[in-house]
Amino acid sequence: MQQTTNTILMIRPVNFRMNEQTAVNNYYQQNLTDTLLATINARAQKEFDDFVVKLTANGIDVIVVSDTENPNTPDSIFPNNWISFHENGDVALYPMFAENRRLERREDVLDILEDNNFSIENVVDYSEAEEDEFFLEGTGSMILDRENQKAYCAISPRADEELFIEFCEDFEFTPVIFTANQTVDNQREAIYHTNVMMCVAEQFAIICLASIDDKKERKNVLNHLKENGKEVIDITEQQVNAFAGNMLQVKGKDNASFLVMSSSAYQALRKEQLQKIEKYNTIIHSSLETIETCGGGSARCMMAEVFLPKNK
Repeated sequence: MQQTTNTILMIRPVNFRMNEQTAVNNYYQQNLTDTLLATINARAQKEFDDFVVKLTANGIDVIVVSDTENPNTPDSIFPNNWISFHENGDVALYPMFAENRRLERREDVLDILEDNNFSIENVVDYSEAEEDEFFLEGTGSMILDRENQKAYCAISPRADEELFIEFCEDFEFTPVIFTANQTVDNQREAIYHTNVMMCVAEQFAIICLASIDDKKERKNVLNHLKENGKEVIDITEQQVNAFAGNMLQVKGKDNASFLVMSSSAYQALRKEQLQKIEKYNTIIHSSLETIETCGGGSARCMMAEVFLPKNK
């Protein structure tokens, strides 16, 4: 199994804004009340387009699908939460916490991938779990170490433990379960998505160990990473707040590896952390300020990796 791909699906926003339904447990979102919605959306589109240009310039294959005016989906820019694509031709669809995010699931996205010569064998749909208020938001809730068949998940209102285990059984991953917290108004609150505090690449992992309050859990996560030969690059909660955990390793031209992140994440990293990362791959970073501020998500959330096989 490959850990990285050179094909990414991205959804270009048309109604981007702060989503009031996700803000209840995404503490990274802020409301730009003094800014017109049209201005926020236009800024987000510019950041999106600039980001795509940087990715494609480095030989990463980006399939851009435009969002639709109706239904109104302010978070459609983060497709990795509702869909994931796998090497055996399977596609998984996920149950979403916010009702208006459930409207992001679009069948035509599968048609577009098939038009791009990808083969889809089977759709595994977990979305019915929404009816019982169980959620698992794709590769936001789970970090997949595809190569070593392990899945890391910080349990939260958006990541149900039983559903996560069911996914691991279906897709043959070993589950690594823990709780990750952040400090909000002097209280420890669950981090809404695992991919905010952790990134697993081929030879290394970036993780905020301090967010795992339980020492046994922290040790278990570390043991799993080290067992698979990953160099562990520890980041602080302050760096997590700048989205320095929300990164994705991808393949570009000549099969070169790149670590993709936002400019705020890049600027938050210390020199020695950057040196460790750059031993293994080149960094691509792009300004995603509006998307991060209103959406509470960053570069990783915007990219749904396509691992599907190509038609012969």
